Amino acid sequence: MGTIADYLVGLEPDQRAALQHVVDVARRVAPDADEGTSYGMPALRLAGRPLLGITAAARHLSVFPFSPAVVEAVAPDLTGHSLSKGTIRFSVERPIPDEVLERVVTLRRAELEG
Repeated sequence: MGTIADYLVGLEPDQRAALQHVVDVARRVAPDADEGTSYGMPALRLAGRPLLGITAAARHLSVFPFSPAVVEAVAPDLTGHSLSKGTIRFSVERPIPDEVLERVVTLRRAELEG
């Protein structure tokens, strides 16, 4: 198992499914990304650089695009979600829409490849 799979196996089934969906969407946009860690969390990486990290907490799930600019760019599409400088928080009941996830990965990929 890879880093992400190892992390997900320890989560509750609904959390695991929600975060696996995030990873699946990200892989569609960046099929060449590989698994690793960044800042101590499971992450997809491009050319050794962090693309998207994921974590689960007691009350929410998080996506880390490792870029305040990316979070800022998609913030208008995430009304009602908790955002911080480099984090998008969501829940099983209120996931991040696929089109927003795709945009997050596309924007972050452009930063890394730019």
